[in-house]
Amino acid sequence: MFKSFLQKAVSKQLSYHPNVTKQLCHHPFQFHAERGMHSRNKKAMEFIAKGWNALQEVDRVIDYCERNDKRLIPSLRTAKENFELALEADNSNTHARYWLSKLHLKYHVPGACKAVGAALLVEAAEMGDPEAQFELGCRLRVENEYVQSDQQAFYYLEKAVDQLHPGALYLLGAVYLTGDCVKKDVGSALWCFHRASQKGHAGAAIAYGSLLLTGVELPESITRFYVKRGPSSRISRRNGVDPDFNPIELAREQFEIAAKAGCDLGFRWLQRLDEEVKRLQSS
Repeated sequence: MFKSFLQKAVSKQLSYHPNVTKQLCHHPFQFHAERGMHSRNKKAMEFIAKGWNALQEVDRVIDYCERNDKRLIPSLRTAKENFELALEADNSNTHARYWLSKLHLKYHVPGACKAVGAALLVEAAEMGDPEAQFELGCRLRVENEYVQSDQQAFYYLEKAVDQLHPGALYLLGAVYLTGDCVKKDVGSALWCFHRASQKGHAGAAIAYGSLLLTGVELPESITRFYVKRGPSSRISRRNGVDPDFNPIELAREQFEIAAKAGCDLGFRWLQRLDEEVKRLQSS
């Protein structure tokens, strides 16, 4: 009865605004619901930003002190309070769930509870947060000794890979490359490393570049990224030759990605490639 009363009141109010009536004739509450949802989400993201900044301050100094140092408590408490406020503002926010779970599981924050952290992490993963899916997959592989843990970990890693999470792509590539709990598939491993390196993952770029130098055959799912569009390239592909495929240059691109990410191994590989090219030119 209360809902019908409101509908009549809204209809009466909108009768004075014909343009708005046309836009909302099918769903009179749609505009207000979406505005309210946007407002809650915006408020939640503001709390998350405050909590994340406090947590960044903790991460900046935590390597130089004890993990339970009392000087970290004010920042940890600020982070926890803001993530909790974010959930109060928008209970469907997966980012707030994920960061709050990290506080409970990783940091010595007052009131921390690993059971609560685990529950929040699972909830965030089930709600589709790729960071939560990746972390849950990693934790299941490392910390859980049950027989089903590998299958469960693989399930969540695949969910994160579906959203092209770089860390999950790299880890799944390593799983396919080694044949750990799945059938060994170098082609799938290469695809995972390739997509992760496109997102700037240094480890994936090193792995991909190293494999290129061993002379592995790239699957079509990757070579299509390198082939230029045009009649000559189409003829070359039909003949089984890729005019743009130069494993050394492609490997160099990968090592440059790793170097830009600050990976020392990327710089070493680039130096090694330059030395090898000079040696071949002088011989």
